[in-house]
Amino acid sequence: MERSAMLAAALALSLAAAGASAAPAVPAYIKAAVADPARPATDTQRDTERKPAETLAFAGVKPGDQVLEIAPGKGYYTRLLSAIVGPKGKVTVYLIGPLPKPGTPPPPVQAIAADPHYSNVTVIMQRLTEAKPSAAFNLVWTTQNYHDLHNIADLNILAINNAIFNALKPGGTYFVLDHAAEAGSGVRDTNTLHRIDEESVKREVTSAGFKLAGESNILRNPSDPHTGKVFEPPIQGHTDQFLLKFKKP
Repeated sequence: MERSAMLAAALALSLAAAGASAAPAVPAYIKAAVADPARPATDTQRDTERKPAETLAFAGVKPGDQVLEIAPGKGYYTRLLSAIVGPKGKVTVYLIGPLPKPGTPPPPVQAIAADPHYSNVTVIMQRLTEAKPSAAFNLVWTTQNYHDLHNIADLNILAINNAIFNALKPGGTYFVLDHAAEAGSGVRDTNTLHRIDEESVKREVTSAGFKLAGESNILRNPSDPHTGKVFEPPIQGHTDQFLLKFKKP
């Protein structure tokens, strides 16, 4: 009897592990967005390492969604989100850090918003914590940039997570993908290695009222020692990354 119980427990653990690591089914509208010929080569060349189809499927983005993207960088995911949500959806970008100084180049995402192919993308040159949109979005999306929220001098992490919570509709999703730091390191490496401990993200986000709704291992790399800067070879493009999905009750 004891042996049977042990075997059942082992089977349950193996099934749970398989479920955690299995890639989600990819809907046709996500496949179409990834295959969009309008995507620049600088984006498509990174698809193998970034696995956008599986990532977007895990996050659950769908046509008609209202999406708030945080820290879009050069717009790798902005273009994909725009294609998926389609004409009935919208991708909105607010500033997180200080307003740009006069004479500085505009953020790259503004050029995307100006392209008629991405007419559902809007850039609002106002800080999210000051604009305070309320129950406006189905999904808040940030990739490889959550750690940087700790590197903005006048930004309190609870304040920004509270602003994100308030910006989402009830049942909305907060999706976070970032470079993993050494387990137990907390926020020690956010400004030096540009990494963050996954457990710190969970604590911070759930402290704002979110519930953890899912985790994915599709971008895990166990050979990453977590000791190098994410921008430096040979680890650049191959870091150990975690995907977390939170829900607003």
